[in-house]
Amino acid sequence: MAKRSYPLAKVYGLLEPGPVVLVTTARNGSANIMTMSWHTMMEFEPPLIGCVISGRNASFDTLCATKECTINIPTREMAKVVVDIGNCSGRTVDKFAKFGLTPVEASQVQAPLIAECYASLECRVADARLVNHYNFFILDVLQAWADTAVKNPQTLHHRGNGVFAVAGETVKLRSRMK
Repeated sequence: MAKRSYPLAKVYGLLEPGPVVLVTTARNGSANIMTMSWHTMMEFEPPLIGCVISGRNASFDTLCATKECTINIPTREMAKVVVDIGNCSGRTVDKFAKFGLTPVEASQVQAPLIAECYASLECRVADARLVNHYNFFILDVLQAWADTAVKNPQTLHHRGNGVFAVAGETVKLRSRMK
């Protein structure tokens, strides 16, 4: 195998961290949705998630102000909506209305869950020390919801430039950890 130099601007597609998610925030009676793929698990219990949200996004300002959000995990069937949400601004568009999504009241935070997503996480900012330098938030998951009827969700994984991989084949190996 011959490896060649690879463009640094495309490295994110090699290390894609997980499924594309829809983040909701809410403030002053108005909810917003943004598409996000820059996130990572940081701890198991309690679950902590690290994520990058651009300071140019309306969701950034709301998350900084309210310190809470929900992370909603869509499946392949929502691919077009997920991309369309990521290509418009919540400053000028009511994304719930425009894309026909159903907000569901969360139990721990003000930001709504998205009914059409197979799983949702209610989160509160646990640490914002890296926000000023890197736009990196550490979120504490307060409550998790999942549709247990969805056995093998086909989630979207961003590879860059409008290309997505879809989770598919599952390989199960026995753990040897004690």
